[in-house]
Amino acid sequence: MLAVAVAMTAMTNKPAAKTPNIVLFFIDDLGYGDLSVTGALGYKTPNLDKMAVEGTRFTNFMAAQAVCSASRAALLTGCYPNRVGVYGAFGPSSPLGLSPKEETIAELVKAQGYATGIFGKWHLGSDQEFLPLQQGFDEYYGVPYSHDMWPLHPWQEQAKYPPLHWIDGNKPSKEIKNLEDASELTPVITEHATAFIRKNKNKPFFLYVPHPLPHVPLAVSSRFKGKSERGIFGDVLMELDWSVGEIMKELKAQGLDENTLVIFTSDNGPWLNYGDHAGSSGGFREGKGTSFEGGQREPCIMRWPGVVPAGRVSNKLLSTLDILPTIAKLTGAKLPKEKIDGIEFTALLKGDESKSPREEFLYYYRKNSLEAVRKHDWKLVFAHPGRTYEGSLPGQNGKPGPSPEDHAFPEALYNLERDPGERYNVLEQNPEIVAELRKIADAAREELGDDLQQKTGKNVRPVGTAVRK
Repeated sequence: MLAVAVAMTAMTNKPAAKTPNIVLFFIDDLGYGDLSVTGALGYKTPNLDKMAVEGTRFTNFMAAQAVCSASRAALLTGCYPNRVGVYGAFGPSSPLGLSPKEETIAELVKAQGYATGIFGKWHLGSDQEFLPLQQGFDEYYGVPYSHDMWPLHPWQEQAKYPPLHWIDGNKPSKEIKNLEDASELTPVITEHATAFIRKNKNKPFFLYVPHPLPHVPLAVSSRFKGKSERGIFGDVLMELDWSVGEIMKELKAQGLDENTLVIFTSDNGPWLNYGDHAGSSGGFREGKGTSFEGGQREPCIMRWPGVVPAGRVSNKLLSTLDILPTIAKLTGAKLPKEKIDGIEFTALLKGDESKSPREEFLYYYRKNSLEAVRKHDWKLVFAHPGRTYEGSLPGQNGKPGPSPEDHAFPEALYNLERDPGERYNVLEQNPEIVAELRKIADAAREELGDDLQQKTGKNVRPVGTAVRK
């Protein structure tokens, strides 16, 4: 009896398991085929390849929308971006931003005692009321929007972009005047991220690293310039891989490696009309700015030693929408008060492949157009005007080629299990599946609306609008 009592006391006094640190990489315009582990040629990404060996690679992982601001809003709120009123890519003069009423990952984990930092590209509103420090982050150093929105843009005469500055907290810092200055983007962000880890090594933290590259214009430090066989694009990818490696090394140096979940993915597919300055969709159809798989299916690697199975490849359907509720589950944080669209996948993350947490996915684009719906491996594309890269030669040396925005795509059904390239329309052969997918679309239109059918959703929330004097 004494032995039992001692054992029970020991169990009672055992310290509670620590909640994990979270490191979230969100790379800009990185295509599915842009890592050597997913087939890239002409350069290697050894740190990401190692991360895949030590963790799990998710091959059916979807960005919520194929454009900058919308995809970032979805990641941080767990909502389809149109639910929170965000669409497109906010320009420097836009008064819009992610509403401060929305609850972000940073706000949820901060309530659990986490330190929160973002180093990189924000792009959810450049007015101070929308910047990261007002959205749950303790620290911010980065650029407020895409780094092509600057005075060197070819469309400067029409756009009249203002000077681009680093933002430190809430205040503009050093100006990024040219490509030489832009070559500091990846090293400076890496330096701030590793310093954040050292500073917060004794408390749980959420570190968000949304690298601005390889979004054009491409720029790379002297350390990596000319190092790849793929030109400057390969050089940039080698430097981004180096950045991941430096941050992983810092986690190990601080004894945090085994209690940190690291997530690596991208905001949308490659900007294909930039040719040799663009990445690869890995064989999927189209790229950035489209609702085909090349625009939204992204590389995704997750690593957490002893928790996430090493060397695993999972083909289950997941999305950036699902990251918020999963982080909330792992950290004990409460979910947002308002409705979200993400589905937590902790069991799948830890190796349970018995079922897929996500069965359906909605492909919205433009302001609020429902261009496609998916259930399991069946995808129904609705007739819509959209961007296409096909039939036009891409540009070279940083200059874009044509990418018509009004191509008339017909209604089509694709079986992504057998036809991941979306080339064979099997709509007429599968009327029952088409009917089932149309029901999913009808429910989405009731909930979120659809500009293609001029329908307003019942459960959408307003975007933030700056109060300007």
